[in-house]
Amino acid sequence: MIERLCEMIAEKLDCEVSEIKETTKFSDLGIDSLDIAELIMDIENEFSVSLKFDASIVDVKSLADKIDEQLNSKV
Repeated sequence: MIERLCEMIAEKLDCEVSEIKETTKFSDLGIDSLDIAELIMDIENEFSVSLKFDASIVDVKSLADKIDEQLNSKV
């Protein structure tokens, strides 16, 4: 899942996937609120989850953890 998230973020920011790691902080990427909203919609469609971007989501890993949490609650 981390790899797919990195791909999605790289696509959104028009940068190389290799620039994004699981420890990459969103604040370091210069993502604005519109980018975040669009990314969240893409993620919700991709993974069939419902997300709210909150202060606990600071990097790619914490985003992946939030998605995992949602997926596991559906089981």
